[in-house]
Amino acid sequence: MTLVTAVRDALTEFFDTRRELVDELGPVFVTAADALRDFVLRGGKRTRPAFAWTGWLGAGGDPDGPEAVAVLQACSALELVQACALVHDDIIDSSRTRRGFPTVHVDFERRHRERGWGGDSAHFGTSVAILIGDLALAWADDMVAAAGLNPAAYARFAPVWAAMRTEVLGGQLLDIHGEAGADDSVEAALRINRYKTAAYTIERPLHLGAALADADAELIAAYREFGTDIGIAFQLRDDLLGVFGDPAVTGKPSGDDLREGKRTVLIAEALRLADASDPTAAKLIRSSLGTDLSTDEVAGLRAVITELGAVAEVERRITDLTERGLAALEGSSAAEPAKRRLHAMAVAATARVA
Repeated sequence: MTLVTAVRDALTEFFDTRRELVDELGPVFVTAADALRDFVLRGGKRTRPAFAWTGWLGAGGDPDGPEAVAVLQACSALELVQACALVHDDIIDSSRTRRGFPTVHVDFERRHRERGWGGDSAHFGTSVAILIGDLALAWADDMVAAAGLNPAAYARFAPVWAAMRTEVLGGQLLDIHGEAGADDSVEAALRINRYKTAAYTIERPLHLGAALADADAELIAAYREFGTDIGIAFQLRDDLLGVFGDPAVTGKPSGDDLREGKRTVLIAEALRLADASDPTAAKLIRSSLGTDLSTDEVAGLRAVITELGAVAEVERRITDLTERGLAALEGSSAAEPAKRRLHAMAVAATARVA
């Protein structure tokens, strides 16, 4: 059985344990809970559980030992944190699709409209999606609590889990604040990447796995260095895909990040370069971000960003971060099989096309 399958099975089993409580709350809640279940189970690479599980193995965890089932369930709960982040992120970014499907708020907006109910369909969809995202985060905690971790392991796990949840919410707030204040510096964009993505995608999952295995401080530090560098590189790749990605592969409309006005590192680099050499390009980029761009306008902005050298600069950063992260991993005391697996996962995360 692959890890992806094992995580899916653990999530399916957890959702099944919620069934009785959901049914008691009635058909409205059943519909919402089923939407969350569908959202979580329909796909995804299970990146965060994979890093947590592999971090545990690298720190001495035994996949055939008596604690393995509990560890796998705790690691799988990261998918519910991810679900919360994605559902809420899609609302914040006004995204219409996710993984080739309507986003949760758009789905419930459609349901409201088709039923002919009174009131604002868009507001209804947003309101329901906010609560579904909240439910995902609450159930992530429930899934960890129900995993059956031994008390010592849970005591090590809990503060890392708490820090991760705060960091991802803080990173999202930094992102919103940056867009509202139009802070288009590279430093601001990197800080958002550090907390909004890197911390809960790779760094903290590895830290959680290490904590469960009672790893020493040196290995935890190496994992965190590797996780931060690879996590930021992962987000930089996402920045490129948000502008240049193929919608058939990414599941999101081409150029969505430009229409949403995201202050990514790619955009920050483009503005830094334009401010120094091409004021006309800088003005075009600033006036275009966050507007309803046509396909031709997106193509034009892509050309400008590329010609300025911003794409090459982001690719350079990805390469440098990946090399630095891999060096931290190689110098660590992690078990060799886990090192090889983490090396492959890092390369896949930073060179992906979706």
